[in-house]
Amino acid sequence: MISRYSRKELTDIWSEENKYKIWLKVEIAAAQAMEKLGHIPKGVAATVKKKGRIDVKRIHSIESKVKHDVIAFLTSITEKTGIKSRYLHQGMTSSDVLDTSFNIQLVQSGKILLKDINQILNVLRKKAKKYKLTPCIGRSHGIHAEPLTFGLKLASFYEEFKRNKKRLEIAIDEVSTCAISGAVGTFANINPNVEKYVAKKLGLKIEPISTQVIPRDRHAFYFSVLGIIAGSVERVATEIRHLQRTEVYELQEYFSKKQKGSSAMPHKKNPILSENLTGLSRMVRSYVVPALENIALWHERDISHSSVERNIGPDANITLDFALIRLANILENMIIYPKKMTANINITKGIIFSQELMLELTKSGISREKAYKIVQTHAKKCLSQNLNLFEVVKKNKIITDKIPLNKLKKIFNYSSHFKNVNLIFNRVFR
Repeated sequence: MISRYSRKELTDIWSEENKYKIWLKVEIAAAQAMEKLGHIPKGVAATVKKKGRIDVKRIHSIESKVKHDVIAFLTSITEKTGIKSRYLHQGMTSSDVLDTSFNIQLVQSGKILLKDINQILNVLRKKAKKYKLTPCIGRSHGIHAEPLTFGLKLASFYEEFKRNKKRLEIAIDEVSTCAISGAVGTFANINPNVEKYVAKKLGLKIEPISTQVIPRDRHAFYFSVLGIIAGSVERVATEIRHLQRTEVYELQEYFSKKQKGSSAMPHKKNPILSENLTGLSRMVRSYVVPALENIALWHERDISHSSVERNIGPDANITLDFALIRLANILENMIIYPKKMTANINITKGIIFSQELMLELTKSGISREKAYKIVQTHAKKCLSQNLNLFEVVKKNKIITDKIPLNKLKKIFNYSSHFKNVNLIFNRVFR
């Protein structure tokens, strides 16, 4: 992933240095287990732990000749630790190291993503409560529907990210497995207790049955969850972009004093951060399909998944981490315009109360079909002629014969729309 959309905390996890350090931890843990079982001499693990050092350049140099990354890694460690290291990797296959280590990197990344989501949840909770009763217009199909509050919009996002947090916790658990089972997963040349020891030592669970690899449905689930989270990021970003449009302008991204919006037009303040999140979300979702296609490998293993994971492992996690932190900052610093929200509610001059008017007519004995037609006719007239619906209907004898003027006035206010805000907030923030 390019540095522009990366944070060091995640890039460190996916660095070559960290990858090889995890490989070494896996090999040392396996050696410790083999020593306990009496399968290799005592002191091998201690020697490797003391003398083993990661030299990325040397590993790459060896790999350029042997064309095998794990062999290159083991050769490099042997050069530094001496003859005792010949006991490393006894009965193991490359995937035992690669898959277990890859899962550790996913777990490490997932835990940071959980922290990112918590940051978003904290901001959304605070902002939702602040704007709990701030009226704004609800829109369906982009068209004014009925009033709600800006706090309810934010509460909806909060609840979605609560679900995302739960999904990610499950996904992390799904990939928290270890396989040290040998060439085709039968433990033919390695004791199953080695796997059990390594799993416990590294904070993982044993893979109940592996082939030569840990089954890739686990990883497909993890990357699918990242894709869903990216979709939620885009949902919020899209809402911000729409609400910042000049015609709407109910909020805007923070615009710093020296910031420039356009090279050509000095007046521009563009929602560039939210637009950026839309693009980054597309990237994260694009990694889901290859992760799903990795599930079907040939027989016990092929390496068609390997090149995919070398790309999507770092890129999906690093990109989503960057996007989540950027979203949290946007939400924290966005500027809200409650007066413009109120002005937008009133822009259609009362037609947003058409449902209450129709329902009140049905209560008075008029059929729903007739009530709908009466209200729709007046609403269309108001829209086309820029008239106030209340002023028009109070002059209609059919309506005023059924609905007294004092009751008619009560229809044209927000009270009925906000009467259950506390109920909804209690459900979300309980």
